[in-house]
Amino acid sequence: MATLYTTVHYYLVDHPIISQYEWNPGQTPGASPFFLSTAVVTYLTLTLLLHHFPILPTLPSAALCLTSAAHNALLCFLSLVMAVGCTLSVLHQTPPTNLSWCICFPASTTPRGPTFFWGHVFYFSKILEFGDTLLILLSRSRSRRLSFLHVYHHAMVLVMCYLWLAAPQTLFPVGLVTNSAVHVLMYSYYLLAALGFRPRWKKLVTDCQITQFLFGHLISGLMLYLHFTGSGCSGLGAWGFSTLFMASLLILFINFHIKNYAKKMRFGDDQVDFFKNKRL
Repeated sequence: MATLYTTVHYYLVDHPIISQYEWNPGQTPGASPFFLSTAVVTYLTLTLLLHHFPILPTLPSAALCLTSAAHNALLCFLSLVMAVGCTLSVLHQTPPTNLSWCICFPASTTPRGPTFFWGHVFYFSKILEFGDTLLILLSRSRSRRLSFLHVYHHAMVLVMCYLWLAAPQTLFPVGLVTNSAVHVLMYSYYLLAALGFRPRWKKLVTDCQITQFLFGHLISGLMLYLHFTGSGCSGLGAWGFSTLFMASLLILFINFHIKNYAKKMRFGDDQVDFFKNKRL
């Protein structure tokens, strides 16, 4: 067991590429406003164009399920690695004299070291998640499944992750680990659905997403206390953006929860899962 832990710790924390990581604006891949704006504008433009002008062919059910299974398996595994990697990195990088480091980065913090490496991987993973939208656009139910919540979330979360590193933003390790853990559950659900199963814990995924937003607001209260009673925390402007974004997602997810699950409780489970829909 000790050997396994040592091996995992080396490849997720101590490897030179990870331990010597540093975010350098304009030099590190993706570390520029131009890259960020290009990625977001391209995503929004292509999504809206392909939604209103469906020139992409719809994939046959078998091909779509196979592609979706591979996509969800990759993101499920990556989410697990990010959650474990960031957790170990925080434990490694936290100063013995400042145990609240990951909740309140000192104002002089520079984005370097393994914790910030996983922040960068998380940032790039949000571009990989654009594939969620592509799969919807390739399905026969694209007009029904492509919602404002989906597009808004995928576009704005990339901005938030960029600010996590550029600021650098206090509290981002907490957001990274909780979000990655929820995504392990979420992508596991969609992986099983793509393989022809229908897990009975779909509602749990939405409940966990809502819970992570509430937890984020709760832990922010502790961060603000540390900020105003100490020497200050890094990246408060970026934190403000993230907080407003999380609040908007909380409202949208609660609305989604009410529309989908409250209706089920009243009228019964008459919804058909995407991967078992005969119109796929």
